[in-house]
Parts: sequence; C-alpha cells; structure tokens
Amino acid sequence: MVTDPIADYLTRLRNAIAAKHRVVEVPGSKLKRELTKILFEKGYILNYKFENEGAHNQSIKIALKYHPVTKQSAIANLKRVSTPGLRKYVSVDEMPRVLNGLGIAVVSTSKGLMTDKEARTLNVGGEVLCYIS
Repeated sequence: MVTDPIADYLTRLRNAIAAKHRVVEVPGSKLKRELTKILFEKGYILNYKFENEGAHNQSIKIALKYHPVTKQSAIANLKRVSTPGLRKYVSVDEMPRVLNGLGIAVVSTSKGLMTDKEARTLNVGGEVLCYIS
C-alpha cells in the first residue's frame, strides 16, 4: 500500500520522462484523475485514458508529450509540496507563482482541484499539492 499516492503518481511520471517513455500507466483514483485532466488541459501531456473505471483495479494510461525536434519533455520539473507529514496550506494572498507564472501550482480547494491561477480568480485558498513546470 502506498502512503502518499500523489508522490507515487509524480514519481512514476518523473521516471517515465527520464527514461523517455511514450506512455506511462499509473494506478487510478479520483484525485489522480483530476490531476491528469489538469495536466492535459494545460498542455503538459499529450493524452490520457481511464481504464476499468469503477473497478477495484482502475488505472490511468498517460501519453507523455515531447518536442518533435529536440525530444525534450513538456514537463521539465515535478515537485511535491504538501506531504502527509507536513501539509502546506495557503490563502489566496499567499498563493505561489511557479516560474513567475510560466509553471502551475496544483491546489486542492473546497471547490475541487485547480491551478493557482484558477484559485486566485475564484478567490479561494487551499492545500498546495505540487508544482509543475
């Protein structure tokens, strides 16, 4: 059993990018599905597919995105901020900016999972899950 599923998710993505894989498969959950949708909407991944939804052994297949000429990944950095041992909560005034607005911070709010920009727009704070750039 994994004690920190978000850290496991980010590590699987990081390892797949380092090994230049085209597709990575991760165990699924509601939080991971929402995080995958955010990555897709912001252009960090090429595509995704949810398999065995509702079943006990659900998974997510993620197609990673690379630059066609330089072969560099669209995701340069993945960093877990809030951990099970030390949660990081911020108000809307303290909302972090990743790479001066070029990256995103994924925030878990009372209105669901969203990016730092969306949280500022809706004027809500929450737990900062990770930074993606």
